[in-house]
Amino acid sequence: MEKRALLAIILSIGVFYLFSLLNGPQQKQTVVDTAPSAVTTQNVGAAPVVSVQPVTSPLVPAAPVGKPAHEVIVETDRYTAVFSGTGAALKRMTLKGFRETNKPDAPLVVLLGQSDPSALSFSTRGVGFALSNQAVYAPSATALTLAAGDKKQLIFTYVDAQGFVVRKTYSFDGSGYGIALETQLVNNSSAPITGSFQHLLTAPFEVNQKDSRYETYGSSLYADNSLYTEAPKDVASASKKYEKSVSWAAINDKYFLSALLADANSIASVELKKNAAGFLESAITTPAFSAAPGQAVSLKHHLFIGPKDIDILKAQGNSLEQSLDLGWFSALAKPMLYSLKFFYKYVGNYGIAIIIITVVLKIIFFPLTHKSYKSMKDMSKLQPKMMALKEKFKNDKDAMNRAVMELYREHKVNPLGGCLPMLVQIPVFFALYKALMYSIELRHAPFYFWITDLSDKDPYYVTPIIMGATMFIQQKMTPSNMDELQQKVMLALPVIFTFMFLTFPSGLVLYWLVNNILTIGQQMYINKLVKD
Repeated sequence: MEKRALLAIILSIGVFYLFSLLNGPQQKQTVVDTAPSAVTTQNVGAAPVVSVQPVTSPLVPAAPVGKPAHEVIVETDRYTAVFSGTGAALKRMTLKGFRETNKPDAPLVVLLGQSDPSALSFSTRGVGFALSNQAVYAPSATALTLAAGDKKQLIFTYVDAQGFVVRKTYSFDGSGYGIALETQLVNNSSAPITGSFQHLLTAPFEVNQKDSRYETYGSSLYADNSLYTEAPKDVASASKKYEKSVSWAAINDKYFLSALLADANSIASVELKKNAAGFLESAITTPAFSAAPGQAVSLKHHLFIGPKDIDILKAQGNSLEQSLDLGWFSALAKPMLYSLKFFYKYVGNYGIAIIIITVVLKIIFFPLTHKSYKSMKDMSKLQPKMMALKEKFKNDKDAMNRAVMELYREHKVNPLGGCLPMLVQIPVFFALYKALMYSIELRHAPFYFWITDLSDKDPYYVTPIIMGATMFIQQKMTPSNMDELQQKVMLALPVIFTFMFLTFPSGLVLYWLVNNILTIGQQMYINKLVKD
């Protein structure tokens, strides 16, 4: 759908403004490929904070190795999280505010529920020392319930036969989706322990692409102030590794994100691969540490498992809002998204908010559009004289060009006047397209009548058909310098666009339809001002 949508926008610009020189934006993917093994870069930046302290606090008794792992349910107003004693991992999180489909009785969205059973998400293994991600931890509680504003902790403790203890402390805030994680190693042995922790994120390698939320699916991370995204196929045959200033790493789809965020440079590297069990795996390694006998070391991270709402993501810190990839023109797309949410606060309907934004953009760009259409109309009026010059100098191309330029100067017409003003608007069109296409706010958001989900297609195809009709009317009204055959070809485009837009999200179709209607009205006004 992404490619077809971008093609539609590019062609539409050519239809509306006789200009189609720009290709659609592509998602930034500056990756480090590794074949057959991972190629890495040197880690730079501030030194990571690894807390080292003597052992003073009592330990929670651990379950004996090999015993069944406890499950702990954490309940808040926003989610129900199920933690497993195996690896002290998150087994699944059910989001209470989101459903899989736009039906009142549809199942709630569950994240991480299909993690690799042998490597549950946020399970932890040791690098350099013998800590298995299958180790069985003892929890400090069997269940937690948090109201809005409450803050509570869940502590998992594992005691190893070799004389060390690992404690994972999850800290919850009943008001949000963020969870703090502190991982501690206590060395009760007689020898130093040196190594790193490695937290795992796993997800199915293949998903149901028919579900719109999986149109974009895979792993992403933010490193060295750049967003890197990997579809599963990108790591099918060889892993990829990042070691340069990693802020966070995540598994995500179009609307939801499961991420581990660094706290004071607590991520040293991230390796993405297809693991032995056939799952997509993101192995997130901490900086190396050393714990002398009688010492404890700890590292902190933050978890986020929730919706890709730009305000919620930004509140997490670490530039997590960059996971909402809005393309080349994100600097424009983000204000568009904020504007969409702003107008929604007042009108309570995202469809109306889209219409308001469309009207505002038309008003802002009216001077440029007026200038463009005036130039095209002036060019159209000169068309008979230009055809006469081409016939007169058909055997002398240089003389014909000089005569045409003299004709432009005589009538004070700029041949580029119809294109250049529109060129300024192209980034805005792409930015708004991205904002509407990837906004979770439109997911299952109703408009009116039969349109009950602005992120899904019009079920009766009414708006795409009306859009095609308005596009045809607009083309008939737009001045053109093309010959008769070219004009006939261009008039076939509304039919093509109608079929392309049949499966587009109705929010995008609504924007395009309203934009066409406003353009028709604008053209009628300009035609009255610029007399033949």
